[in-house]
Amino acid sequence: MAALVLSLREDVMRSNALLALPATARMIFVVHGSLRAGRRILQPGQTWEGEAAITLKAGKAGATAWRWELAAQASPEKDAEGTRSRVKLSARLNTLPRGELLLRGDSVAFPPGGCAYLHRHQGPGIRCLIEGGIRIDTQGHSTSYGPGGAWYESGPDPVFAQGAADRPSRFIRVMILPRKLMGKASIQYVNPEDKDKPRVQQYQIFADVPIARPRAAR
Repeated sequence: MAALVLSLREDVMRSNALLALPATARMIFVVHGSLRAGRRILQPGQTWEGEAAITLKAGKAGATAWRWELAAQASPEKDAEGTRSRVKLSARLNTLPRGELLLRGDSVAFPPGGCAYLHRHQGPGIRCLIEGGIRIDTQGHSTSYGPGGAWYESGPDPVFAQGAADRPSRFIRVMILPRKLMGKASIQYVNPEDKDKPRVQQYQIFADVPIARPRAAR
């Protein structure tokens, strides 16, 4: 069975530019400007999620959006008139859970110096830092990210996250989880002594929606 692909793209759209997107499971997060998605007007920090085909229209001041998409295979980069699109990160989901799936999109915020103790999740996902700074330790490697930096977490591989010491930090993420986790936390702490420690990170849920498994990957 071929692995599904989760991709994160950045779309930079000029004033009133249109971007027609085919049907697939996705979440769109507005970084700058405003965006019309179907009948909804999205401002910075707001999202659209769904599986249907959708046409985006930038506002008068243009828009920058981050677009997560789940598909049976990676699609090539393709610019539309008035829009520059680039792949920030794409990953094959070799640790995708079996059975029915859930797309969860949220933000995770840390106060200055905040951390997430060694943990894992019940499904893979892509994160992208929107403010501050963060260091991610996993699989024997330590990598630091600034705003706009994106990284992939497999889910089963333990991760330690350390936020910047001198300023708040926040990232946006999309994970593909077992559907049974709808409305429930996906985090699992590795060390028993960390389970009862205070958690400084704050969460904002954007999307927690059932999605179909792309047919070509069944």
